[in-house]
Amino acid sequence: MKAKPSVEFLLDGRPLRVPAGTSVAAALAFRPPGHSRLSVGGEARSPFCGMGICHECRLTIDGQRRLACQTLCSEGLRVETGLQP
Repeated sequence: MKAKPSVEFLLDGRPLRVPAGTSVAAALAFRPPGHSRLSVGGEARSPFCGMGICHECRLTIDGQRRLACQTLCSEGLRVETGLQP
């Protein structure tokens, strides 16, 4: 049986391998607790709508603020949630 293709990217500086075609928002669930950012009040936020309307999944991807639900994981992508000390 042929293995499904996968990609490896960096999530908060740590490598994470996910199936090819996975959105960054979905990939957050591979590394619990799955949060994407902190609110202004300091509460952990996670992807909500999955289609780019709520902006709960915005984070830094390759140095730019982007929506995780609208971005597919690719080899070598750098994703920073800002949740790591």
